[in-house]
Amino acid sequence: MIRAYKFLMRPTVRQGQALGEMLRDHCSLYNGALQERRDAYRHTSKTTVRYGMQSAQLKEIRAFDPERQGRWSFSSQQATLRRLDKAFAAFFRRVKSGQRAGYPRFRGVNWFDTVEFPKDGDGCRWDSTSHDPVTRVRLQGVGHVKVNRHRPVVGKVKTISVKREQRKWFVVLTAEQEQPEPLPATGSVVGIDLGIANFIADSHGGFVDNPRHGRHAAARLEAAQQALSRFPRRRAKDRTANHQRAVEQVAKLHGKVRRRRLDHAHKTALGLVRAHDFIAHEDLKIRTMSKAPAPKPDPDQPGTFLPNGAAAKAGLNRSINDAGWGVFLAILNAKAESAGREVMAVDPRNTSRRCPECGHTAKENRPTQEKFHCVACGHTAHADTVGALNVLRAGLVRRKAQPA
Repeated sequence: MIRAYKFLMRPTVRQGQALGEMLRDHCSLYNGALQERRDAYRHTSKTTVRYGMQSAQLKEIRAFDPERQGRWSFSSQQATLRRLDKAFAAFFRRVKSGQRAGYPRFRGVNWFDTVEFPKDGDGCRWDSTSHDPVTRVRLQGVGHVKVNRHRPVVGKVKTISVKREQRKWFVVLTAEQEQPEPLPATGSVVGIDLGIANFIADSHGGFVDNPRHGRHAAARLEAAQQALSRFPRRRAKDRTANHQRAVEQVAKLHGKVRRRRLDHAHKTALGLVRAHDFIAHEDLKIRTMSKAPAPKPDPDQPGTFLPNGAAAKAGLNRSINDAGWGVFLAILNAKAESAGREVMAVDPRNTSRRCPECGHTAKENRPTQEKFHCVACGHTAHADTVGALNVLRAGLVRRKAQPA
């Protein structure tokens, strides 16, 4: 299995400048390759330029511009071109499936924040022999940079990436490991229902509160964004010191919310994986759930629209995104795989409307957001607990029906 490690780097002033130049030059390579593809398609009879053709030009590019392109790792530049190729592959895939396409865009210096080295030892070298908390990583064109290794790296390092977040630099390693020993069996199974009022309701009647990190930081974030809006739009190199501080303050608050959300997701997922052998959850289509409602044209007055509840739906979408269900489910599946647990997604339809006692399904069974009252047998419970219980039963049925 492949596991990722992320460590804080401690570059010197000169190394920090070199890292910034490395990002800038790889960004320039990315934009140049994108421009070549656009020009070839528009002006040369719709010719398609592919990764192999652009990779073959790297030697000439490095020889033509040795100060900017020739000093960096050849493999990292190939990885940047592959990054562009993946963007185009995703674009064409969305076009064929009828989704919103989103043509690949040019990257500004602040939008291009990662350089990947596809192989340890090719333009980079991780010091795997050191056991000190402070170790080093060698990067071509930068030197040996100090790294705060807060936990040991297990397995063979495969790829190394350098990432900038605001004014901090991180190194991200992927290591190939053997499958770890599964956790001892507990004999417990659970179904979970994800929500807004409660982040999780489980089939045993337990609840995990929704921390609402985004809502709690909304006032400070609004003030920071208002302060930023007072400055005219400028390129990064033309910003004043006050403008740059305002930009960094907004980014800092967003980063703090993101880290808190990740921390909560990791701790909640770890608790579930340690306590239960089998976990069932709803197969939520989060992207569809958080879509804005379609406009309603007024048939009597062309050019005008009828109310469609967009304002209320915007608030719900904001709460869904703040909860971070997608991030939590991804973390839950990763931790379950490492621990030898089983996670299964089930159809979410009518899970909160079906009575767990008699099986009667009706919209009237759920008179309020929290209350469940079966109109057939009179069973009463919390609606989220009922949903979690039905999710568990559906998961167990699907688990039993799967071929061995």
